[in-house]
Parts: sequence; C-alpha cells; structure tokens
Amino acid sequence: MKLANASGKRILVVEDEPVIGRVCLRTLTAEGLEVDIASNGLVAKDMVSKKEYDLCLIDIRTPAMNGIQLYEHLKEEHPELASRAIFTTGDVLSGNIQAFLRDSAKPYLPKPFTPDELRAAVREALGK
Repeated sequence: MKLANASGKRILVVEDEPVIGRVCLRTLTAEGLEVDIASNGLVAKDMVSKKEYDLCLIDIRTPAMNGIQLYEHLKEEHPELASRAIFTTGDVLSGNIQAFLRDSAKPYLPKPFTPDELRAAVREALGK
C-alpha cells in the first residue's frame, strides 16, 4: 500500500553507507516519494539550501558533518524541516547518542532497520 498523499513529497536521506542508501531509495520511491541521497551532513546542508524537502532521514554518524551537527543547522536555518526529521543510528548504546535522541524527542530507527520499519516511520512523520 502506497503512502497517502505521497505524490510530490520529497525526502532527503543523509546516509554514508551505500547499501542502506539504496534500500531507502528503493523503499521510498516505491511509495511514490521523490528521494535524494546525501553522503554526509555537508552535502545535505548544500542540498537543503537549493531544494525544499518534506522530510529528512538523518544518519547520526556521517563523515565531514555528522547528523547532530546537521540537525542543529536545520533548527537554525530550516526549522520546519528540523521538525520533520527522523534519525538513524547503529549506535544506540553510546551515552551521548542516547542523550541526543532523548533530548531531541525525534523519532529514530536503530540500524539495521527493515523496509517495513522505514515505511512506518516515514508514514507517521508525514502524517503529522
């Protein structure tokens, strides 16, 4: 079942692992979403300055600019997009990551996640 009202919705996936990026791309485009991939926060920052996105799926640990730094930038420059962020991480045990996830109060997907978990998180975030 495709996402309701997905037509025209744009998602920015910030992910440095090519396999996970491809899974996100395939899963979300099959839902009728337009998906762009950024390999790190610096690339994402540039992309957000040039194009509007409805949702941002952000890996917390990326090179050059990590997801936490990107989120702080989005809160300052693009608060609407920051309010529609979902985080992904393979490190939910680290104290500073746990504190960030708790303090941000944003949804997150622990890696590895399934396509179904990804679809459910995106549906919920776009449904708000």
